Amino acid sequence: MNTRQPTDDQVPTSYEKLAQLRYAMKHANLDAYIILSADPHLSEYLPQFWQGCTWLSGFTGSSGLLVVTSNFAGLWTDSRYWVQAAVELADSDIELIKMSAGQELYYIDWLVTHMAAGAQVGVDGRTLNLSDSRVLQVALQAHNMQLHLDVDLLELIWEERPVLPRLPVYEHDYFYAPVARIQKLDQIRSIMRDKDAQWHFVSTLDDIAWIFNLRGTDISYSPTFVAHALIGLQHVTLYTPDGKIDTPLRNKLAQDSIRVASYGNALAELAEISPGSRLLIDPRRVTCGLMRAVHPGVRLVEMVNPSIFAKSCKTESEVMHVRATMEQDGVALAEFFAWLEQALGREHITELTIDEKLTEARARRLDFMCLSFPTIAAFNANGAMPHYRATPKSHALIKGDGLLLIDSGGQYLGGTTDVTRVVPVGQISAKQKHDFTLVLKGMIALSRMKFPRGICSPMLDAIARAPIWDAYIDFGHGTGHGVGYFLNVHEGPQMISHHVSPECHMAMEKGMITSNEPGIYRPGRWGVRIENLLLNWPIRTTEFGEFLCFETLTLCPIDIRCIDRSLLRVDEISWLNDYHVQVRKRVGPHLSGDSKSWIETRTEAI
Repeated sequence: MNTRQPTDDQVPTSYEKLAQLRYAMKHANLDAYIILSADPHLSEYLPQFWQGCTWLSGFTGSSGLLVVTSNFAGLWTDSRYWVQAAVELADSDIELIKMSAGQELYYIDWLVTHMAAGAQVGVDGRTLNLSDSRVLQVALQAHNMQLHLDVDLLELIWEERPVLPRLPVYEHDYFYAPVARIQKLDQIRSIMRDKDAQWHFVSTLDDIAWIFNLRGTDISYSPTFVAHALIGLQHVTLYTPDGKIDTPLRNKLAQDSIRVASYGNALAELAEISPGSRLLIDPRRVTCGLMRAVHPGVRLVEMVNPSIFAKSCKTESEVMHVRATMEQDGVALAEFFAWLEQALGREHITELTIDEKLTEARARRLDFMCLSFPTIAAFNANGAMPHYRATPKSHALIKGDGLLLIDSGGQYLGGTTDVTRVVPVGQISAKQKHDFTLVLKGMIALSRMKFPRGICSPMLDAIARAPIWDAYIDFGHGTGHGVGYFLNVHEGPQMISHHVSPECHMAMEKGMITSNEPGIYRPGRWGVRIENLLLNWPIRTTEFGEFLCFETLTLCPIDIRCIDRSLLRVDEISWLNDYHVQVRKRVGPHLSGDSKSWIETRTEAI
């Protein structure tokens, strides 16, 4: 049955797309349809094929969920995107529903409140994780509603839908990844044996890339590739689209008893697992669409993917490469900021120019591969949106007085970077300096922490917030997220945020890299965020156990022109001066000319 309605324009508007979707819903006998910002791998950044929420709504944030009924369309997103979503949805018939932290499943409450008993609700189960699908199923059943998990209505209405990427996979060179994949598989199999599991299924792309020491370019900002993996106690199957792995690499994988199969075979081979077998899965990181293929006689062993914790703890060799990468990134930042200070007031500079010039500076550095996320260059009021992104249609000119916030990062063969700095443009106010200094105090407080090994990461959040809370101010996002090693810029299991419930797998361990990024945001005026990356490193063992500290990895001056010195204690000034000595010592020798002069000036003691 053809469920498309003809439209006059070649590119349908959001109104027309909603009309087409409702027409398809009617023919599928659905009263509500859910579209998630997700793919079968539950990735943060999605291949275009899976960007249905953006295609239909026009909302470009990385976290959103759309619910459509016959007379309602709503987009759920969190505080990072409220301002952005309000702008992007302004010309649509889609209502913005604001989620607070911890309300990721709030849309379920809306469904059971607003839909009548007997309602039929559809979703593409390939994009819904198993854990959330269970909550949704139970809630709907309790109100006599039925959930359909095998409905992809976008396939019916999305003309010229992009195809899945088919770019080649490559090995992460042994120099940067000296732990062999067979050793990593042995680690995973050891846990499988402890749990009496014969099989382990993995869909998350960064886990797969880490396990197999492979990388790709399928996903923007992440050096990963589309794949699933089924790990047995003797053999492994890696499912990728045909043609992505060439014959020499396929042969090398075969030597480690790794078979390469077509991406589409994963579903069928999951169905072939013998009843009575035990299959280890992470219900938050595998979709219900895939798990529906598993025979009901197979027993599920549910826990966090073993690879998540293993890859979060960087080896000493990896840490060595990360430190070198931070120097390269520091050089790029120094060259960029030296240019910026000379160009302000002399050249036409917009937020888009900032992105362009900073990307060019990174591209000149050794082993740079790509950005680690879309650069945020936000001037004045735009800085109050934590995940703002300038576009050709909407961006600010860097002119006049105010604060310029720049959050950026790169993917290098030897590590992943993520850094935020705020610099003054023209004259800045005492209030702006006050906010900047409070954020700096919070960042310093966390940077100086010593803590027991194994402490749950969310418990550290209050340390960074205390100086900000003391002024009766708060910020809506977490203070820190894990960072990958030439992998996802956002990874777990650790997270420094009071918005999440502490769980045992969030323990802080040696080798973890975590961001430290408190902020203050004043809507319509300005935003301040200062971010460094921190490494968990042993400092001392006492009768009370082993203690860790944070080593600051990021090497970029913090702009002292924005500081209200009267708000800093002597020990905080000492920390900042010591940090700047390290920046100058490690980055300075790689610089010359204007950039060398810039870093010497910006790292002067206060």
